[in-house]
Amino acid sequence: MAKCEICSKDVHFGIQVSHSHRRSNKMWKANVKKVRVAHNGATKTMKVCTRCLRSNLVTRA
Repeated sequence: MAKCEICSKDVHFGIQVSHSHRRSNKMWKANVKKVRVAHNGATKTMKVCTRCLRSNLVTRA
């Protein structure tokens, strides 16, 4: 599953409603990228959401 290792953003569940008001279950996934990160002086790959990347919560290696 798509889960950010920084902010723990995960999938969200809800109901998708069509134009004719037919309802079905829907899953929204977080926009997660695999990024090389400088973490405690070492580089490692982490799954980070794009909001954490844009807000500079992570420094890229």
